[in-house]
Amino acid sequence: MSHRTKIVFILLTVGVMGFVACNKFEKFPIEPVIKYDKFVLLSNPTNGITERGVLQFSYTDGDGDLGLSDKDTEPPFNFGGEYYYNLIINYFEKQNGKFVEVPLLTWNPDSLRYDTLSFNGRFPVLTPETGNLSIKGIFQDTLFIYNPLSEFDTIKFSAYIIDRALHKSNMIETGEIIRVK
Repeated sequence: MSHRTKIVFILLTVGVMGFVACNKFEKFPIEPVIKYDKFVLLSNPTNGITERGVLQFSYTDGDGDLGLSDKDTEPPFNFGGEYYYNLIINYFEKQNGKFVEVPLLTWNPDSLRYDTLSFNGRFPVLTPETGNLSIKGIFQDTLFIYNPLSEFDTIKFSAYIIDRALHKSNMIETGEIIRVK
């Protein structure tokens, strides 16, 4: 092999190795994993009350089976079923120095009684259509946090997600959130 042929071969090998290295797919566990990023308070500019906030967390999933479509209505994803919601959020108030999970109530003018609000939700399918199924991203969910029936101003949330194979992620928690009344 000539000297020139060796140089071309080495450059070609290095180029191919660099291309392959740049196109490596990230691999994640098949169970979703989430990491708390932040909670941003949103105040109503007209009355100064902290009514809402945005929960932000990052996620990874090794097989990309996060999210539910509008057609996912059969068990176990049926309304009223344990897996109808794929984003589970719990609400806590700090009462006498300890966080206690409490329902958040809202007045229903149609039934003339209080209803319990749920922070749980269904997010859409995030599965890539082609290529690597390992996915990662950032989630943001705006939550109503004003509870006019509560005398407590310090709250927090916990959350986890569930994929279509019914794998539950780890649980995350916000820090203490102080609402302005």
